[in-house]
Amino acid sequence: MVYTILVADDDESIRNGIEIYLKNEGYHVVKAEDGLEALKVLETEEVHLIIMDVMMPNLDGIGATFKIREQKNIPIIMLSAKVEETDKIMGLSMGADDYIGKPFRPLELLARVKSQLRRYMLFGTYEQINPTNEISVGGLNLNVDTKQVKVDGEEVKLTPIEFKITQLLMENVGRVFSIDEIYERVWKETAYNADNIVAVHIRKIREKIEVNPKNPKYVKVVWGVGYKIDKS
Repeated sequence: MVYTILVADDDESIRNGIEIYLKNEGYHVVKAEDGLEALKVLETEEVHLIIMDVMMPNLDGIGATFKIREQKNIPIIMLSAKVEETDKIMGLSMGADDYIGKPFRPLELLARVKSQLRRYMLFGTYEQINPTNEISVGGLNLNVDTKQVKVDGEEVKLTPIEFKITQLLMENVGRVFSIDEIYERVWKETAYNADNIVAVHIRKIREKIEVNPKNPKYVKVVWGVGYKIDKS
């Protein structure tokens, strides 16, 4: 299978440079000059991953990611010359799956592309193997095979990363996972300054599955230790 990657950046030299490296790895590449054009591409192309610059005219990467997340769970890697922690958190909170600062090393970008595609194809497929492979905690239901999550019978859309965090906690009801342990199990990387990254994803999960995210029924914090899901 040939994966299609959308590269959205207002700098033509960066778009073309990324395209060369991706094509050398066998990927099909489509390009956009800004967020609005990226949204139009998604209307006509089947895209498996997006590399999105933050600072673009007409519609920036943050705004485009927000709109994409209303309908699609495609992995999004954000690029930005701004490397402040607040900008990274903003991008992740809007639904980005990864964030890399400019200037970047092409080999590092390729490694992150391959990592996100592996996760997407593992957790974004809907081929059923065993329709009864489900986990339930109170009104929260997770189907491991169809990658669907329902709250009181209503389906909620989680990104692949959010799904994997939720699955980890639901498969180990009552067990407290530290932030570093969650990061290493989900991202398959050694945890380094992972607190804000994990916290952003936990907050997004709560916004989707909790009636009152500020007083969560399912995903509980154990202060100074980590997170867990309790039997309700």
